[in-house]
Amino acid sequence: MPEAVELLLGLVLDRGDTFVTRRTAESLLRRKDRVGLTIVASALAVANDNHADHIHTAIVDVFSIFSDDLDEALRICDEMSGDIDDRVALGARRLHESLAEIDPVLRPA
Repeated sequence: MPEAVELLLGLVLDRGDTFVTRRTAESLLRRKDRVGLTIVASALAVANDNHADHIHTAIVDVFSIFSDDLDEALRICDEMSGDIDDRVALGARRLHESLAEIDPVLRPA
């Protein structure tokens, strides 16, 4: 729902509790879809270093297992990097950089 986007973005950037940041980012990333990735990318575009570290941990936790999931997330980030919303585009590039550093455990046979 569009009205949930700002609320979820606020949770990812929660100033009082980085546990909320990490768990919300992880939950959004586990959706493995454009909506979840867009919210996390938007947060990354404006996150301070501390929040960015917690978001990065969530990224690694979610995408370090299956290469297919990682490849799809990278593809979506490539698309989002051309978004007309500058915050989404910048965040998508940052998210792509984080994803590109991951070496997943399981690859197709």
